[in-house]
Amino acid sequence: MIPFVGSLVAFVVALLVGGLAIYIAASIVVDASSYGHAVFTAAFGALAWALTSWIPLVGPIIALVAWIWVIKWRYPGGWVDAAVVGGLAWLSALVILVLLNSVLNLGIGAFGVPGV
Repeated sequence: MIPFVGSLVAFVVALLVGGLAIYIAASIVVDASSYGHAVFTAAFGALAWALTSWIPLVGPIIALVAWIWVIKWRYPGGWVDAAVVGGLAWLSALVILVLLNSVLNLGIGAFGVPGV
């Protein structure tokens, strides 16, 4: 039972980190103000990534477009705004994870932000 609880806690923390990264990026680009909205965006983005990244040869490209589409769907603006939010979310997640993992030695990732 304990390994399951540890995995669940790690998943929730990683989702909250991914949501925080998207929240930071969306608040800069499109003046978003809801952290909860960003957490759900991270979850939907991770689902879109999981459903498309397995496709041979072009999977990662399709998955990236699907992830940006989720951001476009969840926030105002067009494709360029969504891509900028995605790029800033990736950078934000990287900074957050470097700080968390180096200071607290947690060894976690950011669920909902690919490649971090």
